[in-house]
Amino acid sequence: MSNLTPREIVSELDKYIIGQNDAKRMVAIAMRNRWRRQQIDPDLRDEIAPKNIILMGPTGVGKTEIARRLARLTNCPFFKVEATKFTEVGYVGRDVESMVRDLMEIGITMVRKEETEKVRIKAEKNAEERLLDLLLPGKKKEPANPMGFFSAGQNGDVEPVEPPKDDDTREKFRRMFRQGHLDEREVEMEVTIQSGAQVEIMAIPGMQDMGSNLQSAFSNMFPGKRKTRKMKIKDAFEVLIDEEADKLIDPDAVNELARERVEQSGILFIDEMDKIATRHDHAGGGSTDVSREGVQRDLLPIVEGSVVNTKYGMVKTDHILFIAAGAFHFAKPSDLIPELQGRFPLREELASLHKEEFYRILTEPKNALTVQYKALLQTEGVAVDYTREALEEISAMAEKINEETENIGARRLYTIMEKILATLSFEAPDKSGQKVVIDRDYVVAQLGQVIEDRDLSRYIL
Repeated sequence: MSNLTPREIVSELDKYIIGQNDAKRMVAIAMRNRWRRQQIDPDLRDEIAPKNIILMGPTGVGKTEIARRLARLTNCPFFKVEATKFTEVGYVGRDVESMVRDLMEIGITMVRKEETEKVRIKAEKNAEERLLDLLLPGKKKEPANPMGFFSAGQNGDVEPVEPPKDDDTREKFRRMFRQGHLDEREVEMEVTIQSGAQVEIMAIPGMQDMGSNLQSAFSNMFPGKRKTRKMKIKDAFEVLIDEEADKLIDPDAVNELARERVEQSGILFIDEMDKIATRHDHAGGGSTDVSREGVQRDLLPIVEGSVVNTKYGMVKTDHILFIAAGAFHFAKPSDLIPELQGRFPLREELASLHKEEFYRILTEPKNALTVQYKALLQTEGVAVDYTREALEEISAMAEKINEETENIGARRLYTIMEKILATLSFEAPDKSGQKVVIDRDYVVAQLGQVIEDRDLSRYIL
């Protein structure tokens, strides 16, 4: 588990998320407390429950991005699910336990990748030998008689026959391969392909685990077949590395380690939490309110701490960190059932974004939109530069449109930037070698008509 301090976590989040300092501090403290819990006596460790969080704020202000970057930063199993998924199909919807199974799958993938890196050197060595065997076929001659590698000598004695060797050629090919001279050469090799018998199981709501078990059973009945394919040597080498790594990795150890990591450091991000809250002042809710409250009661045991059966074993949810998020425009956290409210003690409201934040979003993050579009057009040989006035105008436009139509936060910048650069993106192949400066006049020319026509801006931006 990562041992970053709260200050270091916030500093890393600042590289991608503008503003929302209080929310970033809260999640940083929550992650540090998980590390602190691992350092104390095991008897007391099991008594310390994670402090689950509710992030409130309009769409596009960074709720999901904070959780996703946090999980990537701390190398924790992370899974995002929308609470509305559990209400789409009548009263039941999707089984709420399925999110724990999905989190376990992510944990398995993460641990298997780490274990593969540990054995990669040995796997590469073994894969190289197999690749050389493919490059030098037919070097071993079959014995002249059915007695294998033995033949009768001059006196009738049975003598072992040494298979012919061509070490010089093999080493020559090894050097050529390591120097990259054989990367584009093609070679034929056997690969495992999915069996043609694919069976889709329509799981009954609440019984998705049975469906996954049946699929596993059918996959065992129809194992993958080996098929000869022709591919480039550099691609074949990667396939052989994966096969050799699988032979070196203990699947039981991977499952055990992944289960422990999911239980101790997993993060489940439940978005659209406000959509399952039942408003007490809403009359005539009928079946909709019944469905919403039913989902809350299904979520309650998972958040409280229970045991979920997965195909990798039983997973305890007692110490999984739950981060819920929602706009909470109409419903409030107090509209959740009291038992569920008590399981989310930490709450933070994220502020709406204005033109100052929009300008920082366009200029400061490592993955800023301006950087992305600049890199995309650079592939066509077009150098793009932005003036400060142009970015300020874009920021002001984003704030204005959010106020006049629907406030979708920083996502408004995507539509505006795409509209501004649409013509340039279309003509970029014809402008290779040119430099284009995006200034305020350029922005106004591209957006002027749309901004002036309020009805048009509702549909275009």
